[in-house]
Amino acid sequence: MKKVLDRNQIFRNLGINLVVFLLFFSASLFAQDVPSDGDPINGKKLFNQNCAACHSLDRKMTGPVLANVESRLAEDEGLDREWLYTWIKNSPGMIKSGDAYANKIYEEYSKAAMTPFPTFSNADIDDILAYTAATPAVPVVVNGGPGPGGEVQPSGLSNELILGALVLVFGLLVVMLFLVNKTLKSIVSANGVVLEKEKRLPIWKAFAKNQFLVLVTSILLLLTSAYFAYGWMMQIGVDQGYAPVQPIHFSHKVHAGDNKIECKYCHSSARVSKTSGVPSLNVCMNCHKSIYQYQGNPEGPTREDLANGYTNDFYTAEIKKLYEAVGWDEENQKYTGETKAVEWVRVHNLPDFAYFNHSQHVTVAGIDCQTCHGPVEEMDIVEQYAPLTMGWCISCHRETNVKVEGNEYYAKIHAELSKKYGVEQLTAAQMGGMECGKCHY
Repeated sequence: MKKVLDRNQIFRNLGINLVVFLLFFSASLFAQDVPSDGDPINGKKLFNQNCAACHSLDRKMTGPVLANVESRLAEDEGLDREWLYTWIKNSPGMIKSGDAYANKIYEEYSKAAMTPFPTFSNADIDDILAYTAATPAVPVVVNGGPGPGGEVQPSGLSNELILGALVLVFGLLVVMLFLVNKTLKSIVSANGVVLEKEKRLPIWKAFAKNQFLVLVTSILLLLTSAYFAYGWMMQIGVDQGYAPVQPIHFSHKVHAGDNKIECKYCHSSARVSKTSGVPSLNVCMNCHKSIYQYQGNPEGPTREDLANGYTNDFYTAEIKKLYEAVGWDEENQKYTGETKAVEWVRVHNLPDFAYFNHSQHVTVAGIDCQTCHGPVEEMDIVEQYAPLTMGWCISCHRETNVKVEGNEYYAKIHAELSKKYGVEQLTAAQMGGMECGKCHY
């Protein structure tokens, strides 16, 4: 009777290692699905992207203060987190239902309706509540690409779905390996061949001699490399977080934050034009003819200001640069006529083939500047807050309802399309905001 080497031990060792790796990889992939009390870091991103336009943690804005909102509602009103889930996802519905506290807030804030967020999951809201309950100085790690804020909105297949498919393929290959091994052993035994134990080889030699495993590993490495290469290439041209140094330092925190100057006072063309425009230095001089030095905070500069070098003397020196640029004689209080061009560095720059109209969004749609530009009132150095990718714009069009109050232009078409889609409120996408020609020439 013929004797052959028994490679069953090799297959068994390799198979066990593959199964252990599969279980470990699957556990790490789906660990994010385990319920938690909320991630304040992700909550800050969501808050800045969706809530900061109307809410602040420490002061009233269009809406109420949100610091420790959950605990305050529980203590003062006896409301639990389930109430917050419903309110955030469908605030108009709660007002119509007659909910006492919902109507109290609605009346208190001049009947300014809160934008509902039906696409928020409970986990998203948990993250936001965790941020509002945490200290304000929660660091946010931005990976330079993607998340509605911090990140690029995913379009098409999600990363989790792709990785899940790879795990499934890997698992099927492991099962096939065992089935092939079992079938070969059955064929050998049926032909009267006695299997002889083979001297055990080191795992790396056994792996190298098995062409099937080498092929499978090569395919997995190629797929994984392609996945990460695709993710890296999708960040080309995405300048989220870009914050150039300007020839004259202009602090939005001082002007829009501390002094409450409205964005459209300086960027007046945003109301009527495609672009928001770079303000003329004459706009600056409307105030700075009288404001010739920076007084700053009566309590003195903060520790953060000192760390960044933003002292009273620093800001005063920047005002002198403004005077030099416009040719202002401070001593004689008159213009000399000797001006210098200020070469501002552009922060936001869309490709030439993409069309965006500020007036259509600011004046017609009534969208707040912070929706796209983030909390500029907190920025000493302005930066590109949003990714400004196509996926990010499309997500906004899909989720944002069109405001038709007082706008007769949209009244008739809104009524007709509402019947067509069977909804009371139309999104920008349902009104044609997804048509290619709306944004591309």
